[in-house]
Amino acid sequence: MPANTQTQVQYDIRDLSLADKGKRRTEWAFQSMPVLQAIRKRFISTQPLAGIRIVACLHVTTETANLMIALRDGGASVALCASNPLSTQDDVAATLVRDYGIPVFAIKGESNEQYYSHIAAALDHQPHITMDDGADTVGILHTDRLDLAANVLGGTEETTTGVIRLRAMAKEGVLRYPIVAVNDALTKHFFDNRYGTGQSTIDGILRATNVLLAGTNFVVAGYGWCGRGLAMRARGAGAHVIVTEIDPIKAIEALMDGFRVMTMAEAAPIADVVVTVTGNKSVVAREHFERFKDGVILSNSGHFNVEIDIETLERAASSHRTVREFVEEYAMKDGRRIYLLADGRLINLAAAEGHPASVMDMSFANQALSVEYLVKNHASLAKKVYAVPEAIDQEVARMKLEAMGVKIDRLTPEQEKYLASWNEGT
Repeated sequence: MPANTQTQVQYDIRDLSLADKGKRRTEWAFQSMPVLQAIRKRFISTQPLAGIRIVACLHVTTETANLMIALRDGGASVALCASNPLSTQDDVAATLVRDYGIPVFAIKGESNEQYYSHIAAALDHQPHITMDDGADTVGILHTDRLDLAANVLGGTEETTTGVIRLRAMAKEGVLRYPIVAVNDALTKHFFDNRYGTGQSTIDGILRATNVLLAGTNFVVAGYGWCGRGLAMRARGAGAHVIVTEIDPIKAIEALMDGFRVMTMAEAAPIADVVVTVTGNKSVVAREHFERFKDGVILSNSGHFNVEIDIETLERAASSHRTVREFVEEYAMKDGRRIYLLADGRLINLAAAEGHPASVMDMSFANQALSVEYLVKNHASLAKKVYAVPEAIDQEVARMKLEAMGVKIDRLTPEQEKYLASWNEGT
């Protein structure tokens, strides 16, 4: 890996000369992250992460940059790699290396081979703490880099897909250290997943295609928190929203929220735009490719590019070509055209800038405080997946409200007594 002669930081990024732009954008994002600002200020004075090495495999964005800086300023030695080949903001990677002395291994559009070589390079940092968005770092530590796993105190996981994978590892008894599921914090998935994914996914689709959503049949596959937010925002843009689900409770909720609910097979012939947000594979598959009408747009905002069966689509097509940046046209043998956005990867990060900083403020505040919690409490934690402690979740919400200038009521002693008792009756 090349080394910057000024900082002597090891890195593999696209272009160090992009750092000026990245620094300006990172500073702009920091203005909208008041909770992380407060945590960083405390970290600077208390140094709770002194001597701790952290390897973070996250989307390399302005918001992530501010998290890395806060951890560094708390005493940690940090290395960062990308959790998705298309999500890296190259100018941000450059400023982290040049201006903050943080090793970064990430290039937007990197090959699959580069992606894993970058994770390996970051792991050479010999982490005490891992931070993941999709659990790839944990997976590699448990297979190819077992020599490093023994020194890991704990880890955090940012996204639904990663939490699912880690819980499977814990269930099988193979997880070697405790993980805090940051994704499951109420101040993360209620807001990041719903409002962040909802807005940024629409943003990515519009930047990639410039289509008018009003009047279209917009299919949302999955009605978890990401799907809820996406459906809400698509309806706000004037689309006729259809939800597909496998969970009957979520399907009823979508129906009562005012959306049409049907199977993907039923939705395919009338769909204008399809977006997957399930965390599962082959949600859009051969039977759907055969039913889509001419001109349908396929996109994904789930973590990995497995939700749309791209290999089957490529085999079914007679040819394909790039018609716009992040837009691939697949010509089917019967003359229909299917448009796939961003190679089925996260459209909100591939074609846009990801979640707004004000939303990521809460998610990354949870990350920073969960790392601090793991450093303090790792010795008493079992090798399983933990929820973010309620006290941290509540503190993040309180700090966010305070930063927004919002005050809420508090229970009086009499009210606390009433809620804790049973004998007062009616």
